[in-house]
Amino acid sequence: MQKFKKLFYSALASSFLFNVSLPTYSTEREVKVYSGRHYNTDRDIYKKFAEETGIKVRLIEAAGISLIERLKREGNNSQADLILLVDAARITNAAKLGLLQKIESTNLEKDVPVGLKDPNKEWYALTRRVRVMVANPKVVDINKINDYTDLADPSLKGKVCLRNRKSPYNQSLVANQIVNKGPEATKTWLNGMISNVSQPFFPGDISIVRAVSKRKCGVGIVNHYYVARMLAGVNGRRDSLYAKKTVVLIPDPAHVNISAGGLAKYAKNKSEAIQLLEFLASPRGSEGLAAPTFEHPLKEVNQNQIVKNFGEFTPDKVTVDQLGENNSMAIKMMKEAGWD
Repeated sequence: MQKFKKLFYSALASSFLFNVSLPTYSTEREVKVYSGRHYNTDRDIYKKFAEETGIKVRLIEAAGISLIERLKREGNNSQADLILLVDAARITNAAKLGLLQKIESTNLEKDVPVGLKDPNKEWYALTRRVRVMVANPKVVDINKINDYTDLADPSLKGKVCLRNRKSPYNQSLVANQIVNKGPEATKTWLNGMISNVSQPFFPGDISIVRAVSKRKCGVGIVNHYYVARMLAGVNGRRDSLYAKKTVVLIPDPAHVNISAGGLAKYAKNKSEAIQLLEFLASPRGSEGLAAPTFEHPLKEVNQNQIVKNFGEFTPDKVTVDQLGENNSMAIKMMKEAGWD
């Protein structure tokens, strides 16, 4: 325990730390979580889990790529029990690097739909995110934009804005197109879309929504919940006003990404970690994670009226595992197309 406390507090320089405030229990059961999710509302779910099970949750939050590097560096000295990451590329890469271990759980197999879990049972999805297009109807004809491929149309020259190539969300979108359309069609789409980009690539999805609102471009690609959070005023009144000037366009079918969790390879509190993961993936847990962040739970749609106003969505048939398998090819093709 002392060893972990030292590690836990030494991370302050590079990570945000959170220790769930809990009542004192007679048995010191706990689970140590490395999380790439950065939502204060997640803490409410951990607290409910702790109150119901008596298992303390100790949390370290950092960027997903930083957590993966940390796990590699720590090796079998790692104190992590449960790993939570956002995006298909992140969680599948963790499995490929041997940072996770197989989980035997009938609850996880029951609660997580096919296509949203690892065939080798090393990770399971917790929430879903839809990659949508956000457009300004005063700049582009939204009736002519129905799919991601439409952003390659020459009529949109100088009107497309994109997040940079490093974004795992965009990497997974391209991997999705490779599976759906094939490498050659994806290459053609990438070349056309990149030639339509209006200015240097953006660092985040929120900055794209702002740019579209300000008519610096006409259409961009973002995760749906970023727009929802802006409309709800989570980021302040100004961002809410920006988002109201845009329209969300959902392809049919749409590319759906995830946040997910896996059991750390060297977990010391294995049974507690599996119990927490089962709780998070359960209908109640998944909804608890997704509802306040405007994500979608695993099996239902977010019932927040803002998200419902975006309209229905139909996920395509591409599995999360396929997104991970095609990640390297996607990055290579993006680079060749000039997606910086």
